[in-house]
Amino acid sequence: MRIVRRSGERGHVDAGWLDSRHTFSFGHYHDPAWMGFGPLRVINEDRVAPGGGFPPHRHANMEILSYVISGALAHRDSTGSSGVLRPGEVQWMSAGSGIEHSEYNGSDSEPVHFLQIWIMPDRGDPPPGYAQRVFDPAKRQGRWAALASPDGADGSLAIRQQAWLHGTRLGEGERVEHTLDPSRLYWLHLVQGAVVVDGEPLAAGDAIGVSGEPGHLQITGQGDGTADLLLFDLPP
Repeated sequence: MRIVRRSGERGHVDAGWLDSRHTFSFGHYHDPAWMGFGPLRVINEDRVAPGGGFPPHRHANMEILSYVISGALAHRDSTGSSGVLRPGEVQWMSAGSGIEHSEYNGSDSEPVHFLQIWIMPDRGDPPPGYAQRVFDPAKRQGRWAALASPDGADGSLAIRQQAWLHGTRLGEGERVEHTLDPSRLYWLHLVQGAVVVDGEPLAAGDAIGVSGEPGHLQITGQGDGTADLLLFDLPP
């Protein structure tokens, strides 16, 4: 089975300093049809104005990934971890038994555009954790690269769930495939650009969810720009 989530159908919040699009129900946006996809609970596309940010707030038992598209995202948390995330980097924060953190625009002149991703963990109340890693975009041009995995294989970030996050970048006509396991769930999110997935055109912000299917996903880049894609391989 396949479902398509169009960018324009997502929830929308405009708070002045924050413009956010919600793939799944989040905060004041609630749609019973879009409560998540397996353990994938949140994909928010956030644009934060200079000087803006999320003040300190608390989470527990959630794996949180941040993926910067443009600009700089600054982070602080109650474990003492801090950092500034830029394009090509991915941040992992495991809320574990409880953590207080803040995310804010790391520039006083440019907006920051990023994805906030939440994945439910497969265990409860571990110690909080934090890491960020640089992933060279050239190493995922026309091929998949592991960005997050259960064991940190191939230089990926280790997360507390039997889930993998893969990334690729495609120019016009470039093509990648991914083998489907019918016992797993797959969520393909197009961050930027345009692609065709098994005949289905996707624009930036669109996504496709796949469940119970054998075979392959076949993805081809379209248009003049570079398509940036994230593929979540998830347990049911």
